[in-house]
Amino acid sequence: MARRPGAPAASGEEFSFVSPLVKYLLFFFNMLFWVISMVMVAVGVYARLMKHAAALACLAVDPAILLIVVGVLMFLLTFCGCIGSLRENICLLQTFSLCLTAVFLLQLAAGILGFVFSDKARGKVSEIINNAIVHYRDDLDLQNLIDFGQKKFSCCGGISYKDWSQNMYFNCSEDNPSRERCSVPYSCCLPTPDQAVINTMCGQGMQAFDYVEASKVIYTNGCIDKLVNWIHSNLFLLGGVALGLAIPQLVGILLSQILVNQIKDQIKLQLYNQQHRADPWY
Repeated sequence: MARRPGAPAASGEEFSFVSPLVKYLLFFFNMLFWVISMVMVAVGVYARLMKHAAALACLAVDPAILLIVVGVLMFLLTFCGCIGSLRENICLLQTFSLCLTAVFLLQLAAGILGFVFSDKARGKVSEIINNAIVHYRDDLDLQNLIDFGQKKFSCCGGISYKDWSQNMYFNCSEDNPSRERCSVPYSCCLPTPDQAVINTMCGQGMQAFDYVEASKVIYTNGCIDKLVNWIHSNLFLLGGVALGLAIPQLVGILLSQILVNQIKDQIKLQLYNQQHRADPWY
């Protein structure tokens, strides 16, 4: 049978614009992050279930809740990518691409705004740290995170070691019955060489001393300045991390858009074949 000029060399059933490489590459790309998201949710839920009821008072600074929220959002996003690529569903692929684009733009905007409005960003960081100090004894995960940060950056408190008076257990008021009154956590203490057992009471009563006396036993500088200095000293490292997060997002957006265009071309081909199937010159 003669073929109409300009028509495809093969019928829609034999030829497909959809590349299996793009399709399954996008599928396995999303499957990887889908599994990671399920692990994140499982770890977050396990961490929440292992905590006591008092931890419910500080959800805003709970690492487990943050892990669950990020995991659920990633799960929904990668689910759209997995099913959309496997079933060649344009709606799901477009949803995946738009959401991934929105996440990328939000990250980019946050980085730019954080750089331009560095003073306001510093104030927000200070607010978060002070809130974490208030809830230090309410959440074991948060407590471990603060202790790690104070040891890592050799600091104590937000602006200074006296910020620990914001915590009800470390408050210096006379009516505070806590045994830790006017103290600081052990992670504020200067390291002792060859110490076999950690002295968790090394910060006892340190807030009652001035900076000179306290500096002989604990770190007196706050963590905010230390954190800012660390960021300034590791801009290339942070840039590499940001690039590492951006590349998978851009790859996902690119692959999804390529697959969407291929699916649209395939639909056009099928419609063309249906319209001209009765054509004697087809």
